[in-house]
Amino acid sequence: MRVRLEKIISGGQTGADQGGLDGAIACDVPHGGTIPAGRKTEAGMLPLSYTMHEIDSDRYSDRTERNVIDGDGTLILSHGPLTGGSALTQKVALQRAKPCLHIDFSRVEMHQACQRTAAWIENSGIKVLNVAGPRASSDPTIYEMTRELIILLLGGDVE
Repeated sequence: MRVRLEKIISGGQTGADQGGLDGAIACDVPHGGTIPAGRKTEAGMLPLSYTMHEIDSDRYSDRTERNVIDGDGTLILSHGPLTGGSALTQKVALQRAKPCLHIDFSRVEMHQACQRTAAWIENSGIKVLNVAGPRASSDPTIYEMTRELIILLLGGDVE
């Protein structure tokens, strides 16, 4: 599969956010996004090797809104229903009338997730993709699932 994206952004949190960024990096696609003050994640400061825009606020909700606005569309990945920040991300996307796709890996296997996501990106004209989902502490496997999906979408090889 091969979709053309100019950039992948996220909020930099552990889990899905970092999986999206690392998938982009693995395929030499520009990455970025807005991160709270102090480059705050649940695991501490996000390394400076990630090209992120740090805002003055330390509230996750502020960076969530900024990333939804800055992306052409938001892909939310999970295992099960959306909760917490992922549910907020979907709500903000709907309020801002931005394209949003939720892939629930407990209902869809990777190949089907890739097909659905690629079609959505193509049909929505997305060039800057915001990737979101649960943090690692609430979903220990979402990082790898997200990274794999992004690499497959971009036509890379999953290691």
